[in-house]
Amino acid sequence: MNHFNRLVSEQMATMEKLLYLQAELERCQQIEEELQTLQNETDLESIQTDIQLMKKELKEIQSMFEKQTEEVINSYRESSLTPSL
Repeated sequence: MNHFNRLVSEQMATMEKLLYLQAELERCQQIEEELQTLQNETDLESIQTDIQLMKKELKEIQSMFEKQTEEVINSYRESSLTPSL
């Protein structure tokens, strides 16, 4: 009976380790998923920030282009109205 009790005790200790490792593995996998989600959100935020900056820059360039176009048109009008010497 002593041998039996020792085997059962060893088996219970092994089962405790098994349950502990399973719980730790599940916990670590959950943390891994959360970190991946956070990484994806960080990437998304970074891309969204880049998009906003590019949209702002695009508007500025469009405005500059429109002003340049007006200047070209005005310059052409002035040169066509001014008689050449």
